[in-house]
Amino acid sequence: MIEQLLGDYTLRTVTLGAAILGAVSGVLSTFVVLRQQSLLGDAVSHAALPGIGLAFLITGSKASLILMIGAGIAGWLGTALVLLITHSSRVKYDSALGLVLSVFFGIGLVLLTFIQKSSLPNQAGLDSFLFGQAASLVMEDVLTMTVVGGLALVVILLFWKEFKLLAFDPDFARSLVLPVRWLDVGCTTLLVVVIVIGLQTVGVVLMSAMIIAPAAAARQWTDHFGMMTLISMIIGMLCGTGGSILSATTSNLPTGPIIVVCTSGVVVMSILAAPHRGILWNKIRQILQNRRLRAEAVLLDLFDLAKQHETPEYPHMEEVLRVIYPQSGSLLRQLQGLQSKGLVMRNEHGAWALTPDGVIRCHQLIKERTP
Repeated sequence: MIEQLLGDYTLRTVTLGAAILGAVSGVLSTFVVLRQQSLLGDAVSHAALPGIGLAFLITGSKASLILMIGAGIAGWLGTALVLLITHSSRVKYDSALGLVLSVFFGIGLVLLTFIQKSSLPNQAGLDSFLFGQAASLVMEDVLTMTVVGGLALVVILLFWKEFKLLAFDPDFARSLVLPVRWLDVGCTTLLVVVIVIGLQTVGVVLMSAMIIAPAAAARQWTDHFGMMTLISMIIGMLCGTGGSILSATTSNLPTGPIIVVCTSGVVVMSILAAPHRGILWNKIRQILQNRRLRAEAVLLDLFDLAKQHETPEYPHMEEVLRVIYPQSGSLLRQLQGLQSKGLVMRNEHGAWALTPDGVIRCHQLIKERTP
């Protein structure tokens, strides 16, 4: 696989492009998810389509930089239009996003259809921006993605504290006299930039997943903002690399969709298995907690029964405890678990009694539960 990756120009180029896209989109994905702007990313990616068509009609060139500029201008105009609609009318934010998404995407499809049916030279292949065509990447495209994505990362590093404050508490940022509106515009512009560099690889339709899924997965693993950003970047890079290699080594697997599928798979795995937040781990913790509570209840009941006698270590038969737990089929298992911890013991007559450590533990439990 390494020899093929190093020796095959197309595979090497596609893998590098997908890795760069995954890293850059993973970093910005953190801000998009925390600012609850996931739908905005979808709207921007669809709004970029008419910019591609207009850039080709005006210049007649399919150079990646020219098409990126056209897509970026259209995406930014779509974002500005959303803000204008929400601030100057009673239309809600989500409604404005859906309106701009559908209108711009429709205009883009009309332009692409017009270009394909025209006699313009060099017009073939523009429709690949709908779902992406990573195999058409050349090293010049990768260099363009590297430069543009690298500039976006530099801007994020320079304004790291400001963007972080904007993501968590914009009102506090205003109290510090920070230019919140300009920071918002800058963060949105970076979102447009990241979407634009990924259109050729993943496409308009699927690009929104690349700016949502990495951070959604990373959020399950950590509560630290910096670590979340790093994990999101790594997830995006690994999924981009793995998806491109899997697509190259398996027939009939398109690169863009398989990258998105890999990223979505990581999200599902994170939701299920991530510590502290994973569904499986929460279920396991719940089971263990229920077992602990049942064992503590049995321990305290032994203590209450023994208090009726002259010693707290007075033994009781299992049948006595079954009067308290008539439907508890796990009573014996609870007693054996307490015995393994040295909290109870079983005498030669089969009766159960607290050990000195068990008595101490009962006093601790009573103290913890007493308000």
